[in-house]
Amino acid sequence: MATVKGTLRIVGGRFRGRRLPVPTEPGLRPTSDRIRETLFNWLAPVLPGARCLDAFAGSGALGFEAASRGAGQVILVESAAAVVRQLQANLQRLGAEGIEIVHGDVLRWLGGNGRPFDIVFLDPPFAQHLWSSAIARLARADWVKDGTRVYLEAPLRTGFPDLPPDWHLVRDKTAGQVRYGLVVVRQLSATGEAIVAAAG
Repeated sequence: MATVKGTLRIVGGRFRGRRLPVPTEPGLRPTSDRIRETLFNWLAPVLPGARCLDAFAGSGALGFEAASRGAGQVILVESAAAVVRQLQANLQRLGAEGIEIVHGDVLRWLGGNGRPFDIVFLDPPFAQHLWSSAIARLARADWVKDGTRVYLEAPLRTGFPDLPPDWHLVRDKTAGQVRYGLVVVRQLSATGEAIVAAAG
C-alpha cells in the first residue's frame, strides 16, 4: 500500500461526507471539493445511470464522486501499482457497486476498442502533458458518441489543448491556478450538420 498523505472528501450523493485516504505519489492531485461541486452540478442532468471513465484516476476523486451521485458504471484506470491498491482499498471501504478499477496505462488501454462512454473525466498529471494524446485516442476509437461529456482539467498557464472539430467546450472556469471545463461531443450528421446535444 502507498504511504498516505491525507484524505479526500466525497462532496455529494449517497457517500456524501465519507473520507478516503489519498496516497503519496508524484503528480497525484485530487480535484478540489469546490471544483467537484461545480462539475457535478453541470453533470446532474445526465449523470444518473451514466457509463463513466475516470482516466488517470489517481485518488479516484472524480470516479468515486460519480458513483456516489448515481452513475451506473464507473471505470477507473490508473498505472501506478501502489495507487491502484489504495483505490481498491477505498472501494472496499465504500462498499460501492458498479465500479471497476483497471491497473494499466491509460493511453495503451484506449488504444483498444470498447463501448462509448457517456462521461469521461480527463485530468492527467499536469507535468506529463498527456491531454492531446488522450483526446486523440478517445476521438479515434469508439470511446465517445454524440452527447458524450468530457471533463478537462489543466494548469491555467497552459490551458486546454486543441480539440477535435466536433468537441465543443460548453463550460469553462478557473479556480486558483487550475482551468477546468466541460466538452460536449456533437458529431456531424450525414448532411454535415452538427447533431445537437444539450450541455446540461
